[in-house]
Amino acid sequence: MLQVLANLEKNFIHFLRISIFIVMAWIGDLKAFHYEAEGIIPFVANSPFMSFMLNKKVSDADNYKLHKNKEGEVIQENIEWHKSNGTYLFSYGLGSMIVAIGVSVLLGIFYPKIGLAGGILTAGMSFVTLSFLITTPEVWVPDLGSSEHGFPLLSGAGRLVLKDIIMMAAGLVIASDSAKDILTFNRA
Repeated sequence: MLQVLANLEKNFIHFLRISIFIVMAWIGDLKAFHYEAEGIIPFVANSPFMSFMLNKKVSDADNYKLHKNKEGEVIQENIEWHKSNGTYLFSYGLGSMIVAIGVSVLLGIFYPKIGLAGGILTAGMSFVTLSFLITTPEVWVPDLGSSEHGFPLLSGAGRLVLKDIIMMAAGLVIASDSAKDILTFNRA
């Protein structure tokens, strides 16, 4: 059994590539929908890596809280605010980038140099996502009267962000495997 598992390592790494692609393609494609674009605004508005890409001034960063639609809710005034903020345009660009990274990871099955770039970009994207644990207040359970709030109690948004540590590790495994393939090919 041990030998069988050891012999399947490359297949499992390819399965990891396929898994990353599925997640990236799905999440990236969801960025084309208003509910998803609106949902990422707390992360983007509070991020030193991304907030400059929105139209509203940093001093107005908390305005997103006044224009938040629940998933599936349609409040035209909020939609107009997000349009003027550049929320949807930013989300379309981010989604396209996420899909492209996923495709590069998948192509690593056949093209190790592309896979290397995809693995590094996956790890880098995950680093940015994990930074939200520091920059985004919504990742912690808010103080609404309970003694259970704040660090280390993650909200739903925080639990979603924390899982990116797995994506970061997967990206590094993919990058390492691609580098090994590149070195093996260059030696042959």
